[in-house]
Amino acid sequence: MGHEAVIQTTISYIENNLHEPLTFEQVANQAGFSKFHFHRLFQASVGVSFTDYIRRRRLAGASAALLHTEMGILDIALVYQFESQEAFTRAFKKHYCLPPGKYRRMMRGALHQKEEKMEANQVRGWLLSGSDPHNFEMGIDYEHVHQGKASGYLKSKTVMGAEEFATMMQQFKAVNYRGKRLQLSCFIKTEEVQSFASMWMRVDDASDDVIQFDNMSNRPIKGTTNWTRYRIVLDVPENSAVISFGVILSGRGKVWADGFRFDEVDASVPTTNIEMTYELHDEPVNLAFEEE
Repeated sequence: MGHEAVIQTTISYIENNLHEPLTFEQVANQAGFSKFHFHRLFQASVGVSFTDYIRRRRLAGASAALLHTEMGILDIALVYQFESQEAFTRAFKKHYCLPPGKYRRMMRGALHQKEEKMEANQVRGWLLSGSDPHNFEMGIDYEHVHQGKASGYLKSKTVMGAEEFATMMQQFKAVNYRGKRLQLSCFIKTEEVQSFASMWMRVDDASDDVIQFDNMSNRPIKGTTNWTRYRIVLDVPENSAVISFGVILSGRGKVWADGFRFDEVDASVPTTNIEMTYELHDEPVNLAFEEE
């Protein structure tokens, strides 16, 4: 099993056991590595230490519980494996800059106002596109969160067929990244995805020709899945002009995304580029559509 597959399996194990005691030794053994090697591998791949990752995930779950349930603060602390309400309050205040009780009061009020004012499909920096964007909805979710206070989501509304798709996407200039190899990573969660969901990234030149591309067509996400880390690695050639990326949903379902991140990686990290070349014939072929 490759390192990225090990990290995915490890993250899945953590997600399924967030409400249980989790020790570094336990998870390292689950991954099949020594503690030292596992620490280096996890830190390099995810960007934070194992301990910090679990703390952030538990605090994100506690934040959602404060906003969307009536659970007491002590109960939330114990569910998310804090040894006491005081320890939970210290950790929560350090991460969110407010103690849990005040966070619950202030954020519930702010969230209610935000939901009233928010226009459909308006998310700062993100565009809704695709074959049938009017049949989909994108927005911000404050309940299903991987880290921090919110995640982005894309869901079907009036989708009829599996071939209809939409994407929540961004574009930016490639000039600062030319000659580099970029890794795009993100945590994604899905619910009842009928056809597929995926992350995607594309590099275009000034003529809008695609020169690097990966839409995870060889590793699509289907059905209902918990938060999982996915990655795409593409080169940015010297003639690159625009980098585009986002999340695709095809057919019915819902997909959440959180924590998009770009990292420059070296040549030892293989690209996931999907070759888009095709054979150019000397003459036109199969003009009567009789050939198989």
